[in-house]
Amino acid sequence: MRKFRLLSLVLVLAMVLGMLAGCSQSSQPAEPSQPEKQEQPEEGSQGSDQIADASEKTAAEDVVDESYVPIYAESIKNGTYEIQVDSSSSMFNIVNCVLTVADDGMTADITMGGTGYRYIYMGTPEEAVAASDEDYILPQEDASGAHHYIVPVEALDAGIDCAAFSDNKEKWYDRILVFRSKDLAMSDYEPGFLTTAEKLGLADGSYTCEVTLSGGSGKASVSSPANIIVENGAATAEIVWSSDKYDYMKIDGEQYLPVNTSGNSTFLIPLAAFDFNLPVLADTIAMSTPHEIEYTLNFDSSTIQ
Repeated sequence: MRKFRLLSLVLVLAMVLGMLAGCSQSSQPAEPSQPEKQEQPEEGSQGSDQIADASEKTAAEDVVDESYVPIYAESIKNGTYEIQVDSSSSMFNIVNCVLTVADDGMTADITMGGTGYRYIYMGTPEEAVAASDEDYILPQEDASGAHHYIVPVEALDAGIDCAAFSDNKEKWYDRILVFRSKDLAMSDYEPGFLTTAEKLGLADGSYTCEVTLSGGSGKASVSSPANIIVENGAATAEIVWSSDKYDYMKIDGEQYLPVNTSGNSTFLIPLAAFDFNLPVLADTIAMSTPHEIEYTLNFDSSTIQ
């Protein structure tokens, strides 16, 4: 009986100690839960929702010809000139451009074919997003309702980045603009800019020179090197086409006829300058109706022999 009471007392004491241990554990504060790690935005992603992605854009046209030599303001006489502008996007349609050349550089008044852009920025869309609103170029509306933008022009015949902000989509779209020199006359250039036969010190005689043809569909070519004749300080180039279907050429408004009656069309044209994108028109009769095609010829003075 005495042993039974002692055993009961031990069991009661064990139960009390167990309850005290449980209370001690439950009174400890719960370990705080760790906050979920927030995903950080990728570097440079800020503002990307303001830039149109590839799925939102029409196919871009390659309007930059790497063979062209850029022409800067100091090479052109001060004045205003109507020139052509090529755009990499048909949605950014420039219908007219007046170039102004001054001592401090070049600007262009471009007239758009529509009114869908709130403003433009001369740079990439990424640069436009990061720029101040004060750097955006706002449209000027003329009496007919057409939108004009006055933009800086770094160089002619070179690709220039332009970002256009769509009023409808409220996003920036990238464009490449090329302000063309082909509508300038030779007399529009500063005399010291042109690399003439006289400037090169070429004596009267016969030479050859590598020539590059650009423009058209890319199917036509001319023989290179071309024969060059220098007489009284003036150079004349013999141009031999890859076809017999050219019936005249025009250079600086003057028309020139072939000098041969059989074989590939051959012309003698004045070579006003080397190392220069010389604009020419060549009329082809290969199509159903005669058609003038715009080309440029560039004679590399370093290859003269």
